[in-house]
Amino acid sequence: MRAIVIEETGGPEVLRPSEVPDPVPGPGEVLIDIEARGVNFIDIYQRGGLYDVPLPFVPGMEAAGVITAVGEGVEDLSVGQRAGWAMAPGAYADRAVVKAALVVPVPDAVTSEQAAALLLQGMTAHYLTHSVHPVAEGETVLVHAAAGGTGLLLVRLAKELGARVIGTVSSEEKERIAREAGADEIIRYTETPVAEAVRDLTGGEGVAAVYDGVGRDTFDASLASLRPRGVLALFGQSSGPVEPVDPQRLNGAGSVYLTRPSLAHFVADRRELLWRAGDLFSLVGGGRLDPRIGGRYPLAEAGAAQADLASRRTTGKLVLV
Repeated sequence: MRAIVIEETGGPEVLRPSEVPDPVPGPGEVLIDIEARGVNFIDIYQRGGLYDVPLPFVPGMEAAGVITAVGEGVEDLSVGQRAGWAMAPGAYADRAVVKAALVVPVPDAVTSEQAAALLLQGMTAHYLTHSVHPVAEGETVLVHAAAGGTGLLLVRLAKELGARVIGTVSSEEKERIAREAGADEIIRYTETPVAEAVRDLTGGEGVAAVYDGVGRDTFDASLASLRPRGVLALFGQSSGPVEPVDPQRLNGAGSVYLTRPSLAHFVADRRELLWRAGDLFSLVGGGRLDPRIGGRYPLAEAGAAQADLASRRTTGKLVLV
């Protein structure tokens, strides 16, 4: 079968197509014929060596397709069933063996592209808005990179919960896309200081939560945008890691909370995993959520997809098909 195999860390050029043996599921595992794969910043971090992974390595942490074989002991998944997963490697291939505990059934109302575009970023948006800071009706939250894959899902889920959403974007086109997703207010961070604009939009109070997947470039503005006892959820670092923080800054900002969460800790329990995925699939099936596909690439062009994502010029979700 085809697979993108990373032999050494580096730039997009290390993503080389190869022919490798078909995998075989062991006890507690399933084999999935992959139809669509999500492209995520974690793939870039692993490829470049920021996140340490054993080499050689088949990247890709999210995909959807059809189960073609099951290992011993697998009881709640079956051959022929449509399924997807997130937070397990091996998606940049024709087939992958995945632990059954990480695999979720995909209903007929959801396409494989939608599932691949939704699971990792969608469950990230879900745990951020339902668990890290459960959004309350009527409160105001700030979403950075609101036209990106995770940003659009954060906007949509926060609106589902009744929030007023302020989003940051870099261009007129991205503003249009974020507003279509439901953002109430938009700040062009290339033109306006973010924290100052947030204070203006909230009558000086600040926001209840900031969902920040950008990191170094936005951290100071995020902290300065919070209301007293607000929550800064720093869930990514697309612009680079944040420098060490003096805890006294949290006091000075109004006894605010800073957390650096990760999806793996919010889907470690299978019941929680199925709850988050099921919520998202129900929204898609009901026509209330449609993950925006910002670009489709052949598997062999994984390097181009990652380069485009890293450029931060894309919108929505990039998928390998």
